[in-house]
Amino acid sequence: VFAEFGSLRYIGTNPQAQSIISVSGKGEVVAVPDIATFSFSVEKESLFVADAQSEVAKRTNDIIAFLKKNNVSEKDIKTSGYNIYPRYEYVKGTRGEEYFPSTEGKRELVAYVVTQSITVKVRALADAGKLLSGIGELGATNVSGLSFDFDKRDELVREARDKAIADARSEAEKLAKALGVRLVRIVSYNEGGGYPIYYGKAESTAYGMGGDSRVTPEIPVGEDKLVSQVSITYEIK
Repeated sequence: VFAEFGSLRYIGTNPQAQSIISVSGKGEVVAVPDIATFSFSVEKESLFVADAQSEVAKRTNDIIAFLKKNNVSEKDIKTSGYNIYPRYEYVKGTRGEEYFPSTEGKRELVAYVVTQSITVKVRALADAGKLLSGIGELGATNVSGLSFDFDKRDELVREARDKAIADARSEAEKLAKALGVRLVRIVSYNEGGGYPIYYGKAESTAYGMGGDSRVTPEIPVGEDKLVSQVSITYEIK
């Protein structure tokens, strides 16, 4: 009976110790981003919600029409947020003291604020500056989150991973040769990375819409490096 219970410790495991070596590999792919993404919002205050909504809708529709006219596809224009909230101000007392939010009955409704936020994907990077300038002229209150990416990111990630695996395999073969052993099989594999490491001139920028919006901003793109790292453990004999 004791022998039977003792044998249970080996269920699902290899009772024989394995000889293993672990190696890591790194793969890099350098490419120029071919798409850009940015967000903008349109905001309006009014004593009446409907009036603010109407003005926001008009400005937003004008901006969307401008984007489409400049070859931005409808599928690349997405509403990311729509908010309505009241804005209050706290009035001063007869002796000039200001009533704070904790003082009940001393605040006044000033306006309702309506904000619509839009996210845009730009596939013709040469047009990015013109688009940013144009939406400012049409009433965008702010533009933010300009970032660059790859339309075929998955292919680049796979390429970087393949290089990392080849690098790890090469290291394993060199190590096995130095140790006088041979590689039998892979017993574990882990990977990470696939994210861009910036080292060019691309930047994420927040743009204020004040000033002379007729000046078209220059948007340098630069290059990104996609890095993949893998760890592989081999059984050896």
